[in-house]
Amino acid sequence: MGYEEELKRLLEQVRSGEVNSAEALERLRSLPFTDLGFAKVDHHRELRQGFAEVVFCERKTDEQVRAITAALLEKNHGNILLTRASPESFELVRGLDERARYHPEAGAITIEREPAEPYGLVSVVSAGTADQPVAEEARITASIMGSRVDTFYDVGVAGAHRLFAYREAFEASSAIVVVAGMEGALASLVGGMVSCPVVAVPTSVGYGASFGGLAALLAMMNSCAAGVSVVNIDNGFGAGYLAGLINRMVSGKDGPG
Repeated sequence: MGYEEELKRLLEQVRSGEVNSAEALERLRSLPFTDLGFAKVDHHRELRQGFAEVVFCERKTDEQVRAITAALLEKNHGNILLTRASPESFELVRGLDERARYHPEAGAITIEREPAEPYGLVSVVSAGTADQPVAEEARITASIMGSRVDTFYDVGVAGAHRLFAYREAFEASSAIVVVAGMEGALASLVGGMVSCPVVAVPTSVGYGASFGGLAALLAMMNSCAAGVSVVNIDNGFGAGYLAGLINRMVSGKDGPG
């Protein structure tokens, strides 16, 4: 049975009273997807997880990125995010929807289809200027999910007095994303200052013994500050997404916007 036939049958069952609305909603959580051959585009991820499927563009061809985005635009109604995208991919996506915007520092594409007043507060903190591309990926992710986002860049532990100047702003946050390379100590420092969850992002920034971010990753995972969780190296998207979900729950929002 195809998706349309299955959906029609479900609607008939709701109308006849055979299936109640709560059960129908539960069934819809697993439907549907578009099979493009090289990809199966999930159109109900927003219903299940609170935000539409995010397109990871790295290692995909520009045409594959375009086709996946076209499928999302056709079947989904909310905002769309593409990460690790090239300028060439952006030109193809912009041809699909003029609302597409490219964020070169983060390598991200956003299509804002449901503009809404941002809610709550997510703070994004980075240790150094070299960490900023990963921080920007986190900022854009949390923003497109509906969060109000404030940024505090280049406030690493080499000049900790810069960080302390923003303590009051941090305390107003639902969640804080901390992005740092080198030894990754900034996450522990922030975690010891605030009462909200801290999402730590180790970056691959650093000299040889940083081992491409492994030193920062291990330091963050061994933090003595309570309330610090850690995502993968350079994973600004994962941190921004988690912070966005936390902010949504704290703000009492059911979904994007």
